[in-house]
Amino acid sequence: MKLENLELTMEWDKTFPKSEKVGHSKVTFVNRYGITLAADLYIPKDAAGKLPAIAVCGPFGAVKEQCSGLYAQTMSERGFVTLAFDPSFTGESGGNVRYMASPDINTEDFMAAVDFLSLHEKVNPARIGIIGICGWGGMAINTAALDTRVKATAAMTMYDMTRVNAKGYFDSADSEEARYQMKASMCAQRLEDLKNGEYKLGGGVVDPLPEDAPFFVKDYYDYYKTPRGYHPRSLNSNGGWNVIGCESFVNQPILKYSNEIRSAVLLVHGDKAHSCYFSRDAYADMVRDSKYADNKELMIIPGAVHTDLYDGGGKDAIPFDKLEGFFAEHLK
Repeated sequence: MKLENLELTMEWDKTFPKSEKVGHSKVTFVNRYGITLAADLYIPKDAAGKLPAIAVCGPFGAVKEQCSGLYAQTMSERGFVTLAFDPSFTGESGGNVRYMASPDINTEDFMAAVDFLSLHEKVNPARIGIIGICGWGGMAINTAALDTRVKATAAMTMYDMTRVNAKGYFDSADSEEARYQMKASMCAQRLEDLKNGEYKLGGGVVDPLPEDAPFFVKDYYDYYKTPRGYHPRSLNSNGGWNVIGCESFVNQPILKYSNEIRSAVLLVHGDKAHSCYFSRDAYADMVRDSKYADNKELMIIPGAVHTDLYDGGGKDAIPFDKLEGFFAEHLK
């Protein structure tokens, strides 16, 4: 399989400090669509033998230098080989059309990360898990429903991107007419993009922040647009996805077979997050009439908002002890 030539930044340019407890290197791997993905590989410095491993991605519109890298480095400090990767068409990863998303391709990105870890000399291929953050929490659950090699999945502050694209926030646009108008608008935009010879960007997190912005917009601004989490390659920190970038999410639900997942799944959400309903509903659907409900868990963090599970929110909101115990148990 031919790898694309990627330009990788070799210096440390993360939004979090570098740990001296783990080794870090840049790696690349290819998915089944021939797209080369860029990733950060973290290996405990005292590693002996073949270790359990975790692939990490998210949030939706972020890059590996932000939340996923923080999760990966921290879990590596706790004894796991970890891989934080940029999805297709974003960050340092390949794909010659930028800022596009796909339920299929992005699920494949996770599976390709599992491929890479399965073949790595430091990894026990029977002990692989995944962590998805925000919109990639939904992708992680979809991956777990498809990839039988995944033995444990954690979905953090999860978004179901297909649901929110098809129905709006809190299902407020869940009607045939609303979906028709949205689809008609995107179809018209496709032609405008072709006429203009480029894809129109939808815009990242709004900047400057309006005084009357809803809290969840302020929450995103506080992470993506401030030194706390800003990164020059992050879509959310800058111009965002293409307007038609998420078009296929409208009629391709990703959680349809979640209650057939046999492996362990942990959903973690803050009770003050606007998005908490995604995890509550996903968990309920996952265990309803399921033969595999015993290893599924919903953990609610009191007082935590959505982005608190990106970087801790200054209050150590990410339950890393819980994550370590969960993966230690299910990646035995």
